[in-house]
Amino acid sequence: MIDRKKIYNPNSFESVNDRKIFGGNPTGIFELNKIKYQWSYKLWEMMLANSWFPKEVDMTPDARDYKILTESEKLAYDKALAQLIFMDSLQTNNLIDNVNPYITAPEINLSLVRQAYEEALHSQSYAVMVDSISTNSDEIYELWRSDEKLKSKNDYIAKVYENLSANPSETNLVKAMFANQILEGIYFYSGFTYIYTLARSGKMLGSAQMIRFIQRDEVTHLLLFQNMINALKKERGDLFTPELIDDVYEMFENAVELEVSWGKYITGGQILGLTNDIIEEYIKYLADDRLNAVGLKKLYNVKHPIKWVDSFSKFNEQKSNFFEANVSNYAKSSLVMDF
Repeated sequence: MIDRKKIYNPNSFESVNDRKIFGGNPTGIFELNKIKYQWSYKLWEMMLANSWFPKEVDMTPDARDYKILTESEKLAYDKALAQLIFMDSLQTNNLIDNVNPYITAPEINLSLVRQAYEEALHSQSYAVMVDSISTNSDEIYELWRSDEKLKSKNDYIAKVYENLSANPSETNLVKAMFANQILEGIYFYSGFTYIYTLARSGKMLGSAQMIRFIQRDEVTHLLLFQNMINALKKERGDLFTPELIDDVYEMFENAVELEVSWGKYITGGQILGLTNDIIEEYIKYLADDRLNAVGLKKLYNVKHPIKWVDSFSKFNEQKSNFFEANVSNYAKSSLVMDF
C-alpha cells in the first residue's frame, strides 16, 4: 500500500535532492526556488502561457452548420462530444482525488493541479459547444446513460482509476499513469479527429477551434505523464517488472480494440475521410507512438494514415483567426525534456 502525502509536515527536513515522485516525505511547503524535476516546472509555465477562455470562441456559425449536417454527421458529432464530456469529467476528479494525493514532489503537484483546472475548463468548453447547437442539452449529456456502447466504454476506462482508489498500491499508481497516457493520447485524440473531419469540409469551425485549444492543453498533459513515467523508470526501476510491462501492453491492446470499435460505431462508415480501415490504423498508430515515448516497443508498426489531422490541429493552419494575437504555437519536440 502507498500512503497519501501529508499536507502539513513540519517534522520533515527533506532536501530537494531527496524528493521522489511518490513515497517521499514533503513538508507541504511549495519551495519553488528549489526544483528537482525541471521538466514539470517548465510544463507548468507553458500551461500558464497557454491560458484561454471558452466563451471567447465564436460558436455562432456552428448553430447554423449543425442544422445542415447529415444524420450520420450529427450522430458522430454528438457521440464524440458525449465521450469527451465524460473523459474530462473523469479526469478532473481523478487527478485531484486519486493521483495527486500520492505524488510527493511539489513541482509535480503544481502541474497536476493546473492540469485538473484545464480539464475543468474543457468541461466548460463542451457546455458552450452543446449550448450552441442544441435546444435540449440533456440529449447529449445523457448519452453516457442511454447509449450502451458509450456506457460500456466509460465503465472500462474508469476501471483502472477505480482500482487505484480501492487499492492504492505502488503498482496501481504506475498503472494509473499509463492509463493517463491512454486517456490523453489515444481516447482524446480519437475524439478530436471526428470534429476536425467535419471542419475540414467547412463545417463546425467553431467546434474545431475549441478543440484546437483543448488539444493544445492535452499535449502538455500527455507529456506530464510521459515524463513522470520515464523519470520513475530511473527512480524506481524495480516497479517495472515483466509482469507490469505485460499488463501495460494488455492495457494498450484493449484500449485500441475498444477505441477502434467505438470509432466504427459512431461513424457507421458514413463520415467522409474516415473509413473503418483509417480509423483502425490511426488508433494503432497513436498507441505505438505513446508506447514508444515511454521506452516500450511498438505493437503494430503502422504508418500515420491521416497526417492532415496534425497540421489541421495547429493554430497556424486555422481557417479563422480567433486569438491570433494572443496564442503562440510550440513544437512538440521542444517539450521532450532530459532528466
